[in-house]
Amino acid sequence: MCDAFVGTWKLSSSENFDDYMKEVGVGFATRKVAGMAKPNMIISVNGDVITIKSESTFKNTEVSFKLGQEFDEVTADDRKVKVVYFLFYFPLPYTNGNNFLLCSQSIITLDGGVLVQVQKWDGKSTTIKRKRVDDKLVVECVMKGVTSTRIYERA
Repeated sequence: MCDAFVGTWKLSSSENFDDYMKEVGVGFATRKVAGMAKPNMIISVNGDVITIKSESTFKNTEVSFKLGQEFDEVTADDRKVKVVYFLFYFPLPYTNGNNFLLCSQSIITLDGGVLVQVQKWDGKSTTIKRKRVDDKLVVECVMKGVTSTRIYERA
């Protein structure tokens, strides 16, 4: 399940994050500050509640959720999105580069050891994939044709 993701992770490298944020629609000043931040990501599981925290000098965010229950989320760059987290135990078909599309909101699934998040807002969408590679947490952010890869190591 999500146990492989549990722990405290510190950003060690980031590639193409400014271009990704620009494609998402993040303003210049926010991109510059966020691009310099070295956030810690803390992932925990308590019963059926999963919590993902991001802590940095730029901004702290926290989201707690139960799989399959939709909720509102405000992202670090203040986008308001609807989010549903799902856990699947079988491979899912890919659709337009996204993992699984259930509705026009935001979906996160665990598929083959990859935690996949699809955020949808104002007719736009972005996909964020989190996966374990060796002892690292690799986060791939995709918006249209722009991809950013951020690598976290255990803190």
